[in-house]
Amino acid sequence: MILIYTHNITPRIKYAFKHIFTRVLQIPVSFTTTVEDFISHHSLKISYTKQPLGNELFIKSNDLMFEQGLSDVEVQVHDWEETKCFFTTNEKSCIPYDLFAATFYMLSRYEEYLPHVKDEYGRFTAGESLAYAHGFLHQPVVDIWAYKFKKILEKQFPDFIFPTRTFSVKPIIDVPSAYSFKAKGMMRTVGGTLKDILGLKFHRIYTRYMVLLGLKHDPDDTFKYIINRQKHYKTKFQFFFLLGDYSTYDKGVNPQKKEFISLIKQVADYCNVGLKASFFALDNIALLRKEKKRMESIVNTSLVASRQSFSKLNLPMSYRNLVELEILEDYTMGYVNQLGFRAGTCTPFFFYDLDFEIQTPLKITGYHVLDYTLLKHNSLLDKKEALQRVINQVKDVNGEFVSVFHNYTFSDIERWNGFKELFNMILDAGNED
Repeated sequence: MILIYTHNITPRIKYAFKHIFTRVLQIPVSFTTTVEDFISHHSLKISYTKQPLGNELFIKSNDLMFEQGLSDVEVQVHDWEETKCFFTTNEKSCIPYDLFAATFYMLSRYEEYLPHVKDEYGRFTAGESLAYAHGFLHQPVVDIWAYKFKKILEKQFPDFIFPTRTFSVKPIIDVPSAYSFKAKGMMRTVGGTLKDILGLKFHRIYTRYMVLLGLKHDPDDTFKYIINRQKHYKTKFQFFFLLGDYSTYDKGVNPQKKEFISLIKQVADYCNVGLKASFFALDNIALLRKEKKRMESIVNTSLVASRQSFSKLNLPMSYRNLVELEILEDYTMGYVNQLGFRAGTCTPFFFYDLDFEIQTPLKITGYHVLDYTLLKHNSLLDKKEALQRVINQVKDVNGEFVSVFHNYTFSDIERWNGFKELFNMILDAGNED
């Protein structure tokens, strides 16, 4: 166990230190404001306050960790060897930056509470982030900072045996619509046909009716392939099915359709199944509750995990609604237009509510690669290289690599050529010893 001395044990301090030590470095952490207890502790220990007590490992604390609510925080990003950091300390400190204050800033998503320009769907974009502006979005900086501090601890406490964690992979399969043509109903089939006629999409019309006549496979029905891949992989895939009503933004399959319900039950036999919350459920807790109950009635168990449509988050309300409905895990934290680490970490963390100054029970698993983002790279080789760079970043800190692919990603549609190979790259990385 590592003991932290500070003059004031705040929720922010407990939150940041527990993420660094308990979740990344896997070392139990305890806190004290009593000097005598700190002096008598003979294992790992650091002081985190304004002035050192003696010759111990000391980090000058940043005022951010003792504040409440939002303030006009000045963030000046600097180079720190192979990475970046902010919140400088002083010459008495064992490190040049207060990595714990920086960790809190990144994990709490402090910047997403501040004024910013949203995109057409009301999302916080990568371009608005500190990480993108200063060129460290591609790095899991929080985990890198933790490992840099671990080296200091190893030098100071050479007899302590540090635990080691292992690299892992968590594949996510997002299902906004299980089928392209099947189970859509008469009105949507006629409407889709007319739209295709007006758009001169005659091949699509042919495919639609061949599927409906049972003479051709629905292009989005790739679930047999995905389940076969699951059978050869040790970690369960995480599926998210949309069960919202038809709307401007959500055009999935009617959740009452027996064929769709049967599909979800079949997938749940092999994989973890969660809810893809509809666009209008993001700000409507009654609607979200309705969709949650739909999923629970299908899988006959409590809903554990959710993911928001269009990867949209409205902090803090999106996460407060999940907490209120006792949904314990969220998989929305990431960017749709950039590869990288939105919260600066490849380790799951808990939602910290800045308005109430509490750590909530909601565990957030950020994703680092979205299939759509890889489409920006023209050749398959470029896609592979971009994907491998992100995987390597996570491997370097023994973190958890999280990717989001859709069911239609595995179809034979031309734009998704090669994506099965990319998915297998991810699985192979996770199967490596």
